[in-house]
Amino acid sequence: LIKLFFNKQEDKDLINVKNLTKKYGNFTAVKGLNFNVEKGHVYGLLGPNGAGKSTTMNIITGCLAATEGTVTVNGFDIYENAVEAKKCIGYLPEIPPLYTDMTPVEYLRFIARAKKLPKDSMNEKIDEVIKKTGISEVADRLIKNLSKGYRQRVGIAQAILGDPEIIILDEPTVGLDPTQLIEVRDLIKNLGKDHAVILSSHIMGEITAVCDYIIMIANGRIVAEGTLEELEGSKNAATVTVESRGDAASVKAELEKIEGAAYIRVSETGHSVKTVIEAKEGFDLREDIFAAFVRANAPILEMSSSFVGLEDLFIKIASMPAPEEQEEKIVRKEKKASSFSPLGKAYLNDENDTENGKTEADDGEDDSYRPLFSNDSDENDNGGDKE
Repeated sequence: LIKLFFNKQEDKDLINVKNLTKKYGNFTAVKGLNFNVEKGHVYGLLGPNGAGKSTTMNIITGCLAATEGTVTVNGFDIYENAVEAKKCIGYLPEIPPLYTDMTPVEYLRFIARAKKLPKDSMNEKIDEVIKKTGISEVADRLIKNLSKGYRQRVGIAQAILGDPEIIILDEPTVGLDPTQLIEVRDLIKNLGKDHAVILSSHIMGEITAVCDYIIMIANGRIVAEGTLEELEGSKNAATVTVESRGDAASVKAELEKIEGAAYIRVSETGHSVKTVIEAKEGFDLREDIFAAFVRANAPILEMSSSFVGLEDLFIKIASMPAPEEQEEKIVRKEKKASSFSPLGKAYLNDENDTENGKTEADDGEDDSYRPLFSNDSDENDNGGDKE
């Protein structure tokens, strides 16, 4: 207990994930993830459907066992000290775990008892989350009669009930109308001030609207991570287009001295010079380009810079195949489709049917037709066609 206490004190990260791996047979859904989560931030797990986001969240919350790796929550191992670790977490799965025959108030009271909230403050805590999530007007209606948007809000309410230090939300805005969407986004931002919030989504706009740190996942791996500004600056290349006066050869000679220029194209168009400069990844060349045009005595008439959008960048990264993708393909024996006898009796495929030249379209009875049930009347039919 003393060792556990000091380990908890020394661990500044609320969540620490090391070499997290999850395999289903020959298929690896999550492949060696490593990341930390600190208090006071909203983290976005961004990835296409099937990237491993929900699997990762289920492992972090202790709902699913990992094949390899460790997860510590507020200093507690999620497996060895599961109860203590889970006390720190409020979790909203992709499908809210609601009891539809209860009202939101009844359901939240049930959740409060499950979380062992003190009885003297239970009602106060319930009222607090009802107001935060905006479900006051439907608090006494049966959950099964609520819209999808309100059900989602009830799910968020149960996640934040009890004021846990860590809040994990899997696709929390699914089904919300535009007004509700704005309100829930504001709620998540406010929660991020005093909690550690992890939000998963496959929608770029959702992540960039509320998260201050983004973890991109594709094919079960982290392919990029950082703040929005870091990702745009370190993973993005800019193209600068300049229209100027002056001599094209002098302009090109000066631009070629710039270290971060990956490609330069200079052409004369009538009374001006048009120049396109592509920067290497991570370089912002605008100041260097301006200085080069000054040295070339070429007055700039127009200058513009364009970046590939973060969404386009993510699509590019996410579409890159995994190195061992071919090795992990599961080879399954091809199943034969079920078929039926044209006489209305069950037809059981045999391995040699094709070799014998028999198909399910054959009109007559033969040895490959075997009725599942037989009786005297069947035997008396002598294979005749009965309607």
